[in-house]
Amino acid sequence: MKVVVSAGGTGGHIYPALAIINKIKEMDKDSEILYIGTTDRMEATIVPKEGIKYVGVEMKGLNRKKIFKNFKVLSIYLNAKKKIKEVLKEFKPDIVLGIGGYITLPVIEVATKLGIKTFIHEQNSIPGLSNKILSRKVDKIGVSLEDSLQYFDSRKTIFTGNPRSEEVLNAKPLVKSKYGLKANKKLVLVVMGSLGSMTVNKSLKSIIPHFDNKDYEVLFVTGKNYYEDYSKIENTPDNVKIVPYLDDMLSVMKRTDLIITRAGASTIAEITAIGIPSILIPSPYVTHNHQYKNAKVLEDAGASIIIEEEKLDSKILIKTIDEILKDSKKYDIMKENSERLGVKDSSSKIYEIIKKLVDEG
Repeated sequence: MKVVVSAGGTGGHIYPALAIINKIKEMDKDSEILYIGTTDRMEATIVPKEGIKYVGVEMKGLNRKKIFKNFKVLSIYLNAKKKIKEVLKEFKPDIVLGIGGYITLPVIEVATKLGIKTFIHEQNSIPGLSNKILSRKVDKIGVSLEDSLQYFDSRKTIFTGNPRSEEVLNAKPLVKSKYGLKANKKLVLVVMGSLGSMTVNKSLKSIIPHFDNKDYEVLFVTGKNYYEDYSKIENTPDNVKIVPYLDDMLSVMKRTDLIITRAGASTIAEITAIGIPSILIPSPYVTHNHQYKNAKVLEDAGASIIIEEEKLDSKILIKTIDEILKDSKKYDIMKENSERLGVKDSSSKIYEIIKKLVDEG
């Protein structure tokens, strides 16, 4: 099976795409994969390192604030379609997958015009602009959250979950001593993405001393941009470990009792696959406020507690952590509800969908 995969912009699109690619390779040893991404976003660095054939295409998203700049975006878009058409004609894929980000728009549009089978996947509770446009043209659509089903044609939309779920389940649990953590202590993981969050980090710096004498440990991931500031904090409690980045995040999550994090789609998939109770601080800076809506799905199910960024302070956060960890009944209910939301075979479901599409011709 020859497959083109397109996804870009953020890890929330790229890592689910890589999870699907890994499943295809596992199930079809003779498969050929080509990844089409942008020339200047995360995928241009991440994907080639995985040994996957990569084609970079210049592409820009719409400028929602300065409309006149979209004339240039349109020109870039038309040139992108020309290049993509050449690439697809040369590679001759059996199917093209769009896993999110504005790069998928020209890729999937060209594929449909060439008569190639297509599949798109929506990770967030509210569909992005590209997927809204493409949904009318593609053969099948997968969604991470059941709430998303209402936005697409029910005849071709399938609740698959997020493909990152299987990656988490296959990860080996952390040996806690690697980070100076104790095996018999509960672990609270605080992470706001690979780069961190400036606004959240400002609030959390003042919270660090308040963890002193707590009967749990905290592993705080600052993000590479903010580690230097945190490393200068005086009197950091012994039960708090501060790191800039985790290259074994999934392994750490397998040992985490409570996670404090943003509410991106991949993060939601990871924590529900394992069944981790969570305190979610949705980013208010994303389109359609979709992180809050992602988080609300978990909170409504009794799996999480939302603290909005503007309300975050040491008293609220410490109080919420203590309420969850000290009440074993509440904790167990949150854990059970989190796990109930998880889809543990998402990549397998997606593989079966695309295999059937290819077999049907």
